Amino acid sequence: MSEHLNYELAIDTWGDEEREAIKGVIDSGQFTMGSKVTEFESYFAEYFGRKHAVMVNSGSSANLIGVASLFFRSDKPLKRGDEVIVPAISWSTTYSPLQQYGLKVKFVDVELESLNMDVRQLDQALSNKTRMIIGVNILGNPAKLDVIKEFANKNDLIFFEDNCESMDAELNGVKTGSYGHIGTFSTFFSHHISTVEGGMFCTDCDELNTIARSIRAHGWTRDLPENNSLVLPKKDSFNEEYRFIFPGYNVRPQELNAAIGIVQLRKLPDMTKVRRKNHQYFQDIFSNSDHFVIQKENGISSSFSFSMIISPSSSIDRNKLFKVFNEERIKFRMITGGCFPRHDAIRYFDYEIVGKLENSNLAHDRGFFVGNQPFDIRDKIDRLRSVINKLVL
Repeated sequence: MSEHLNYELAIDTWGDEEREAIKGVIDSGQFTMGSKVTEFESYFAEYFGRKHAVMVNSGSSANLIGVASLFFRSDKPLKRGDEVIVPAISWSTTYSPLQQYGLKVKFVDVELESLNMDVRQLDQALSNKTRMIIGVNILGNPAKLDVIKEFANKNDLIFFEDNCESMDAELNGVKTGSYGHIGTFSTFFSHHISTVEGGMFCTDCDELNTIARSIRAHGWTRDLPENNSLVLPKKDSFNEEYRFIFPGYNVRPQELNAAIGIVQLRKLPDMTKVRRKNHQYFQDIFSNSDHFVIQKENGISSSFSFSMIISPSSSIDRNKLFKVFNEERIKFRMITGGCFPRHDAIRYFDYEIVGKLENSNLAHDRGFFVGNQPFDIRDKIDRLRSVINKLVL
């Protein structure tokens, strides 16, 4: 088999510009968080139409400081025991901060075709203790963010938008990650842009921005905006450098990550266009399959993968299919993190399941995804079709 037909989940998208950006940081001698991080944050906020962007070392950390900041805001802060409505399919660190801060998690099912939160279950999940809803855009596909936002506004809920898997997607002309009070992003190697590791917390709220910046770096005041609502202007510069106002973390990014991110973000529109062309080709081939349910697009997706759920009526055995994929060097993985209540970690959570999670369980038991890349991969999609056809024809 030709080496170029190996079908990877993700590949290197860097070119000479990224390597020059890395060299520039090395030559500068400034490696820890500094001016490049600030530049990337400003560029990122502008691109996604947010007032503030706070860079961290991962999308998981963006979720963590996002939840944490809501406990320290002045108006109606979250408190332990509050309830949060979440979809049953997402990555583990959508949920982990909720457990770590003592929140009760209420899982609702997903739509089988979109893999996003089934908004028809929101009223059933709502109680007088509900304080927040997390809308997750799965695998580049926008959730029904307009409906979720309306529900949140109607019920005075915080709308937290986990957009770590859907950078550059759009719904009704608005970028995903821009609907919620907080939007989080990932710049991990396999996602839409790669800073190797990295993430971004975005908000239009000045106070949440200030709190998040403090929590990002030890809980100190050193990196706060000059004019902010949390602390008075600095009088004693020595003590102010080591003044701690929140129980914080150290989830700061590095200058290298930010310098790469600036270059990658410039390339994002073109990379998204190519991914969308690949996505359309995949849809054309598999949308009428009797053997698979594939993800139905809502709005304008930014697919970085192709999900496939083996239909209950299909004769395909997933384990046998995976064996053939391994032989043919076609990489695959679970759809996001699968149905999270199925994982052992759930025993540590205070949680409730709304309904039966039928679609989430079906995706967990019969689903997988293969990669989409910002290069023409029609030959790889053709190979995928050929391998599958050998099993079903």
